[in-house]
Amino acid sequence: MKNNQPANIIVHDIRGQICPSCLLYTLREINRQKAAFKEGNTRIIIKTDNRDATTTIPDAVSSMGYECLVEKKKGYYELVIVPHRKKTIH
Repeated sequence: MKNNQPANIIVHDIRGQICPSCLLYTLREINRQKAAFKEGNTRIIIKTDNRDATTTIPDAVSSMGYECLVEKKKGYYELVIVPHRKKTIH
């Protein structure tokens, strides 16, 4: 049985930063992990307390072909960036 869980989870805590700094930081980290994303075994978790980042980051990474899940936590937001899942046609 194949394990579909990412082997590499990278967490960045950027609380206290404001956009566009949050967006630029996230894009830089995605570019650094581009090869691992292509393999499909990596996800990046961004912790931020900047509400603007919850729209700017998902919009930007979506246009790059990644999926961004946003979850509100106590006092901050957690953004999980993963490659888009490929849909299979039967």
